[in-house]
Amino acid sequence: MQSQSSLLLRSLPGIFIFIWASGYVVAKYGLPYAEPLTFLCMRYLGVILFMLTLAVIMRAPWPARSAWPQIAVAGILMQAMYLGGIWCAVKLGMPAGLAALIANTQPILTAVMGPLIGERIRGKQWLGLAFGIMGVGLVVANKISVVSLSPVSVGLATMALLAMTTGTLYQKKTCPSFDVRTGQVIQFGASLLVTLPFALLLETQTVQWTPQFFAALAWSVFVLSGVGISVLYILIRHGEATKVTSYMYLVPAVTAAMAWLMFGEKFTATAAAGMAIALAGVALVVRPAR
Repeated sequence: MQSQSSLLLRSLPGIFIFIWASGYVVAKYGLPYAEPLTFLCMRYLGVILFMLTLAVIMRAPWPARSAWPQIAVAGILMQAMYLGGIWCAVKLGMPAGLAALIANTQPILTAVMGPLIGERIRGKQWLGLAFGIMGVGLVVANKISVVSLSPVSVGLATMALLAMTTGTLYQKKTCPSFDVRTGQVIQFGASLLVTLPFALLLETQTVQWTPQFFAALAWSVFVLSGVGISVLYILIRHGEATKVTSYMYLVPAVTAAMAWLMFGEKFTATAAAGMAIALAGVALVVRPAR
């Protein structure tokens, strides 16, 4: 049983990378048919209902009431502010490649802030982090543009980066262990309360109920959040924050491969080289110390 548990834990990074990468595909399918905050509110509500149902059926334990505020704050940072910032930045015209590049500086920022929770980064890990961001840059190089860029979109993407980094470290330090079913009810409930007023104030709540929209929403609820966020939280619980976030270096490359397969977008030799460099960087970061 212990060996099976260890094997499952070792497989989680690959599962996380694939699911996280699919988020950009979901945005491509979903954003044309709904405004970003409206879509996210529907996603949050869907996750709440899904996880609450699982929690009731499986009799999942609820965290102690004293831990609810910390869990909620981590959820607001990692869900409401991160997703809201990235999706709104793209909707306002920021190229997806540039948004990905900004978001994927998170491992470096996490490493810089790691000493706040007692994590120290070794020399080879710093080298791996440098390789990782270099690889990401090569993967998204042909998709980076400053056309249609605005201070608001840059500010939103930067806010998303800071929120995700802070949320990861905050959760690791204050509430690393909670049931992912009941914990997500708390986190997405708090995220809905934060996001809904902005959606009502800034958007029209117009939704085109197309099959593509339904597919994007369903994947967001059941796979991206239901499975992907659960896997992320398990990784945070069992590993160093810098190591966990370094897996995100591989997300743009996997996304590019998905876009090539699904939408016929170009997957260049430069992108392939970037994928290899990012993979080498992640290997240096996660390799155990001697």
